[in-house]
Amino acid sequence: MASVEFIGVEKVFPGGVTALADFSVTVPDGEFVVLVGPSGCGKSTSLRILAGLEEPTGGRVRIGDRDVTSLSPQDRDVAMVFQNYALYPHMTVFDNMAFALRMRKTPRVEVARRVEEAAAILDMTPLLGRKPRELSGGQRQRVALGRAIVRKPAVFLFDEPLSNLDARLRVQMRGELARLHSRLRVTMIYVTHDQAEAMTLGDRIVVLKDGRIQQIAAPMELYDRPVNSFVAGFIGSPAMNFLPLDSPGSGLAGVASAGQTPPEGAVLVGIRPEDVVPSPQGALECTCEVVEVFGNEKIIHLRTADGNLLVVRVEPSTPASIGGGARVDFRRGRCHFFGRAGERL
Repeated sequence: MASVEFIGVEKVFPGGVTALADFSVTVPDGEFVVLVGPSGCGKSTSLRILAGLEEPTGGRVRIGDRDVTSLSPQDRDVAMVFQNYALYPHMTVFDNMAFALRMRKTPRVEVARRVEEAAAILDMTPLLGRKPRELSGGQRQRVALGRAIVRKPAVFLFDEPLSNLDARLRVQMRGELARLHSRLRVTMIYVTHDQAEAMTLGDRIVVLKDGRIQQIAAPMELYDRPVNSFVAGFIGSPAMNFLPLDSPGSGLAGVASAGQTPPEGAVLVGIRPEDVVPSPQGALECTCEVVEVFGNEKIIHLRTADGNLLVVRVEPSTPASIGGGARVDFRRGRCHFFGRAGERL
């Protein structure tokens, strides 16, 4: 196991396209860190630079006490799991997991011991004799994980490993990855565009936009104290509502109902969907446009009197009908305020 440090890393592709700018992150030994952001934000590029698959334009990368910036991938002691399982179709599960060890001339007894140990961790022992075509998507992803585990690397790297799975399997594999980290306590760096994966897996989350770090924090700190409107809108599902403060029919009325005073320079108020409270005497008058029922909750899309959209998360028993009227307040003390450049105030 080892710590990881990016020190002022930059990556500029031909044509002047900047993928990373002043990327500096320290990951302590044993931490699970998630890099999250929209497509093109630089998260996969940072992972590939750490793995040695891309060369940085500037800056340095350290794994443990070694500067690995100029080392080849095989000398970095990392294992990478991709969204494409890349299994050998003609080999059994055992042989797929053993392949890298055999290439390194690892003794046969040691190969068998490591593969069987990894298979037990991943609950794959009964499947060791099968071929990939005989496995489900989730089982194939476990084989890819097992192939990484047997190498016993200092750092595990995951590049959107669950994106090819259906929704049910993604939830299942998230739990398995969390249990795997809890058991191995090895440094893990995970790339995803899915903020739900980031919130449920990461000890800390690095939020990226246009190649630049926006915020590094624990999941609930990101959720409760976003540093700018981009982080506030990206983290959370449904996303935070934003209302202009120069709109008296929604923004200011909602703030007044929450008992807060906008700070000087504020132009936007943000409010989480669960902090919008239906009330017969509510300060905001709205019209219901969409109702989504999920069994354990109901998501209601409202339109305020002055035309702004407001998404509300409520109990499933809360009455709502498309085209009907509704009144809401904001939960006390739960407003977030942002300036003209999107900064938190």
